[in-house]
Amino acid sequence: MHIGALGDIHGAFDTVQQIMDRHADVPLWVQVGDVASNDGEYFTPLRPLYWIKGNNEDFDVIAEALDGRPPSPTLHYLRNGGPHLVGPWTVAALGGTFAPSWYHTPASALPPSRGRWVAGASVKLGKSRDDKRRHFVRDEVTACKTLTKIDVFLTHEAPRPFHPAGRRIDAGKTVINEVLTSMCPRLHLFGHHHEFTDSVRQGVRSIGLDVVTKSYLLIDAESFKCERLDT
Repeated sequence: MHIGALGDIHGAFDTVQQIMDRHADVPLWVQVGDVASNDGEYFTPLRPLYWIKGNNEDFDVIAEALDGRPPSPTLHYLRNGGPHLVGPWTVAALGGTFAPSWYHTPASALPPSRGRWVAGASVKLGKSRDDKRRHFVRDEVTACKTLTKIDVFLTHEAPRPFHPAGRRIDAGKTVINEVLTSMCPRLHLFGHHHEFTDSVRQGVRSIGLDVVTKSYLLIDAESFKCERLDT
């Protein structure tokens, strides 16, 4: 059996449906965050899709999902931490981005948008850029570090070193490496940078996923052999 893995979606829902239709034998998919469209809309995937938060979501929708009200019957939100049972896999999640100024705040205390006015545009409050619920925090990282026997670790941020498009600045985050060291999952998947990479970090195979309009992965559920396919 194969399980599919998708990078950032950013509202490319038709593309996802086409991919899922192309692989009707793949029973479920995992995804590394940034599902929502620019308008903060979600969709009903053809197959079960297990997703973590990115930094461009409608965080009011995520709050509802955490309260047991998912945006659709086939869209399954994985809260940060775990373990989560996803088909035959045990999965851990660390969605969102790293912000030093908010890192020591309890997740429950991250403030929603203050409702800033944006010139010439109507923006959902849960989709506003000042919504601090887009970040992960220390308590969630600590919880991830205690997890063992994890098959797949899903994050939005990249581990270090990570130089997107060959830039000099390292965009990776040390805390991801720290979790990989403690957790030792069989596979790590991340997104955010819209660039496919395949490397080893802390002894763990770590794959950065393209946006879904470029490529996606099929993963053998037992051997974890990965096949990258162009969209």
